[in-house]
Amino acid sequence: MLTTVDYHTAGEPFRIVTGGVPAIPGSSVLDRRTTAMAELDGVRRLLCNEPRGHADMYGCFLVPPDDPGARFGALFWHKDGFSTACGHGTIALGVHAVREGLVEAAPDGVTDVVIDVPSGRVRARVRLSGGRIEGVTFVNVPSFVIARDVPVAGLRAGVSYGGAIYASVRASDVGLRVEPRHLNALIEHARRIKAELSGHPAAVHPSDERLSGVYGVIFYEELPDLDGIRRQRNVTVFADGEVDRSPCGSGTAARMALLHDADKTGELVHESVVGSVFTARVREETDEGVIVEIDGMAYRTGRHTFELDPADPFPAGFTLR
Repeated sequence: MLTTVDYHTAGEPFRIVTGGVPAIPGSSVLDRRTTAMAELDGVRRLLCNEPRGHADMYGCFLVPPDDPGARFGALFWHKDGFSTACGHGTIALGVHAVREGLVEAAPDGVTDVVIDVPSGRVRARVRLSGGRIEGVTFVNVPSFVIARDVPVAGLRAGVSYGGAIYASVRASDVGLRVEPRHLNALIEHARRIKAELSGHPAAVHPSDERLSGVYGVIFYEELPDLDGIRRQRNVTVFADGEVDRSPCGSGTAARMALLHDADKTGELVHESVVGSVFTARVREETDEGVIVEIDGMAYRTGRHTFELDPADPFPAGFTLR
């Protein structure tokens, strides 16, 4: 029996497992990810796959933090495995921590929820007014450019890190728009781009091999500025053809690293394929990269108790895509 509390952040689902999972050994959250990949993949599939989930499901296991400096740790998962970062999930975890009383929060002001994730320590700054959550700012690990103008699949991609590695490509370069009607074609292009970048030097994290590999492909297009603020629309296709309904938190940070590196500073209003919005800015520069903060909001969608009938012929579920 497994219990969860579900949210969506800017349209993207996030399933937080609150009970039924055994302790996951490891000296750090990154180590616990390795353990979970080996020992809890069946639980991930049960919660993520049909009939309890779907091909675009996302969620996490809560684990202890690396040290008392964080409130808890999180292991992020999707239909194809365990990711190293999740910005929309961090926003949802901030809302969850305040609403469920996992942290003390004053009815007015900002409450910081510090979370250890596989890519490092992140922060969800939850803004409250009159006891009501008005928004969350996700403060990410350092983001940086790995390579520009990488030739792939007859295109040129910018490769950058925002907690995971992303390849950015203009949607117009594949003759498409960031619109739902072009989604299937964008997924196929993303799969090809990701496959061709497998093993490429640009897909290697400079300091930790466990963070290597292109996680997602971001197709973006420019939109007219809004009161002098840059606007872009994107769709991020990650894992094996999974589509982020939100503007993608860690992907937005990776985009900001590319923009900042090109001296395109200031805020970015980042729109998703379903029209939801994150607003991002570079908070500071460090030796490791830029610290990006991203404004968003998450909403609880339900509480669930999942069971596995011993006679169920699909104990780990299935996907049709």
